[in-house]
Amino acid sequence: MSEKETLGKFLERERELKKISLREMAKKTRVREHLLKAIEEDRYDLLPPPLYVRGFLSAYAKYVGLDSQEVLHRYERSLKGEPIIPSEVKSEKKPLGKTLWNLKQIGMVSGVIALSLLVSYFLHPYLSRPPVEPLPGKPEAGDALPSKPEAGDALPVIPTTQTQEVSPAVEGKPFSLELKAIEETWIQIRVDGRSQAEALFKPGEGSSYQATRRIDLLIGNAGGLDLVFNRNVLEKFGRSGEVVTLVFTSQGVEKKKP
Repeated sequence: MSEKETLGKFLERERELKKISLREMAKKTRVREHLLKAIEEDRYDLLPPPLYVRGFLSAYAKYVGLDSQEVLHRYERSLKGEPIIPSEVKSEKKPLGKTLWNLKQIGMVSGVIALSLLVSYFLHPYLSRPPVEPLPGKPEAGDALPSKPEAGDALPVIPTTQTQEVSPAVEGKPFSLELKAIEETWIQIRVDGRSQAEALFKPGEGSSYQATRRIDLLIGNAGGLDLVFNRNVLEKFGRSGEVVTLVFTSQGVEKKKP
């Protein structure tokens, strides 16, 4: 990226080098075509708040094969009015030579492990037996599974005033969370500590998740998303355009302070 080249022009050049059209980019990243065009033209005045733009840039960089963190770093610099000069935006591809060397190392380690297991099998026959896993504990008396609602029954609404502090590290009973957008809403979600994912839901779109420990949910538009927790409809946790962070466990839901 040259000294006079803006972030938008650089992204446009990288996209055209890979022969990716704006229409294809919009379809794969689920970001509207006119927003992608505004990014490439550095027209930040035509874009939504930075929270949404960061999600757009991350999806753009990953699809083109660029380092999303480096692209976001350049975007932050442009927001602060700093010159967009420093290091080249690096591709996520690793050198072939280094990759082959890593594969050789993995093969050597695998061979040593296999040989050790073979020796252990003949010297210690009892170790070859598979470990016996403990049986799952029986449900406590009084614990009842939620009954399946009959057709036509209204789902109960849980007011937000009944939310409680929960311990996110304790593994409990499996629970479910359903999301449905009534307005365009960007979310960032992490389920049971796995790598976080981002999505931009349009009205009518949504998704569902299941977890045993916790779900961390960052909502870019609190008033634009309906939440159903264990088949119970939750009240809104904020107004349209408000950013909120929620933590769900089997014990309930907690709204984090910004």
